[in-house]
Amino acid sequence: MTSLSPDQIIRQEILALSAYHVPPAKDMIKLDAMENPYQLPSFLGEEITRITAGAHINRYPDPHAAALKETLRTSLSIPDGMEIMLGNGSDEIIQIIMLAAAKPGAKLLTVEPGFAMFKMIATFTNMEYVGIPLRPDFSLDLDMMLTAISHHQPAILFLAYPNNPSGNLFDEAALNKIIQISKGLVVIDEAYHPFAGKSFIEKLPNYPNLLVMRTLSKLGLAGLRLGFLVGRPSWLYHLEKLRLPYNVNVITQLMAEKIMQHYDTLQHQADIIKQTRTKLRIFLESLKGVEAYPSDANFILFRLNNASHVFKQLQQRRILVKNLDNSHPLLKNCLRVTVGTPEENDYFCNTLQDLIAEN
Repeated sequence: MTSLSPDQIIRQEILALSAYHVPPAKDMIKLDAMENPYQLPSFLGEEITRITAGAHINRYPDPHAAALKETLRTSLSIPDGMEIMLGNGSDEIIQIIMLAAAKPGAKLLTVEPGFAMFKMIATFTNMEYVGIPLRPDFSLDLDMMLTAISHHQPAILFLAYPNNPSGNLFDEAALNKIIQISKGLVVIDEAYHPFAGKSFIEKLPNYPNLLVMRTLSKLGLAGLRLGFLVGRPSWLYHLEKLRLPYNVNVITQLMAEKIMQHYDTLQHQADIIKQTRTKLRIFLESLKGVEAYPSDANFILFRLNNASHVFKQLQQRRILVKNLDNSHPLLKNCLRVTVGTPEENDYFCNTLQDLIAEN
């Protein structure tokens, strides 16, 4: 039998990729993944324990997750006439959208630096990727965007609102202009909406080419892996064809439905994070040689000398942040820290202050 090697079968662009890396976090203070640092209150934990104990895990889950969708519609004020599609995290939804649009030569356009999965999944789905650089302050260069849209005519345009990794909200009027002039589909990723307050969901009835994507991960349910897409039925009807059956398991459906009935509890935690975010940024700005960027998310991007060295020193002291140095020219010497509990933030701040003094 003739021997067979992976490079004879697997696409060259996939062979060239590296798998998404998640650093080991055991015994670390985890400030790298934009997670909510707070557990659910005990009364809610008890309700979930009772509900999941009676789950019929011997049966497949509701393939349409009807009860969960209705709870999301009510708790998040989804506009009438709009449909909801659920995903095993937002990443699955991004992949479904690109799979649907990946005609030969089709292009995906987004900004850089932006969410890494946009480019990675474009490679997965064989879409042509176009990245438009932000300004040095991470604001949107509207003229450059409009020119790029006119030139490339992208099938899909993804924009995170607020942006990751910079944390800022792009100008709303500029985004409206982009949606209006785009001949392709525009997807607004609102993963960090609970910390920003602004949304394009209520604008969905105004734009036939707009979809809005959210996740429950940043709100405190990262372990459930639940994202959702909101848009006109005409779009979601076709995207549903690519959603794998039973992609949202029975435990996730039951837990998310119950928790979202207490959405005010999650939003209260988000409000606490917003308050501590302000304190954290004020501290970072007080440090000599540190530039902290404004954030409407649950993390702060900051720049300092020898960022990669400081990152390693923080790791040695059990603090895990995200090292973005050299990931993009605009992110040279940048680190990103998730807003943690007050105790985690204090330990991070004191440690960083000591390291800067030492260096």
